[in-house]
Amino acid sequence: MEEKKEEILEITENEEGANDGIKIANDVVAVIAGVAVSEVPGVASMSGGFAGGITEVLSGKKNLSKGIKVDADEKEVKIDVNIIVEYGSRIPDVAFEIQNRVKKSVENMTGLKVAEVNVHVQGVKTEKDEDDEKEIEKEDKE
Repeated sequence: MEEKKEEILEITENEEGANDGIKIANDVVAVIAGVAVSEVPGVASMSGGFAGGITEVLSGKKNLSKGIKVDADEKEVKIDVNIIVEYGSRIPDVAFEIQNRVKKSVENMTGLKVAEVNVHVQGVKTEKDEDDEKEIEKEDKE
C-alpha cells in the first residue's frame, strides 16, 4: 500500500502588516506625519528651512511635509520633526503628544513600523511675534 502524503498549504500573515510588495514614498509618510503634528495643541508651526518656505510661496499651498524628515527602509521608519512651539506650552508634553500621534497615524495608514519619532524644537512663538506678523500682513495688503 502506498501512503498518501497530504500537502499542507501554510498561509502566514505578515506580523508587521500586510503591505508586502507595496512601496510607500517618503513624501507620503512625511505628509501623514505633518498632518498629525499640525493637530497637536501647542505647536505654533513647522520649521522647514529655506527650501520649504520657498515651495509654499511659489505654489501658494501649505506644505504639509514642511519640517519633517523621513528615513525609511523596507520594514521600519525613523521620523524627525522640526517644530516651533507656542509660548507657555509645556514642551515635554507637546513632544510626547507629537510622538504618539505621528507613530499611531503612520503605523495605521502605512503598515510600517515606526522605530523613532525625534522631535526637534527650533523655536518659541511669542505673542509679540504674532503681532509683528499681523503688521507685516497689513503692510503687504496696502
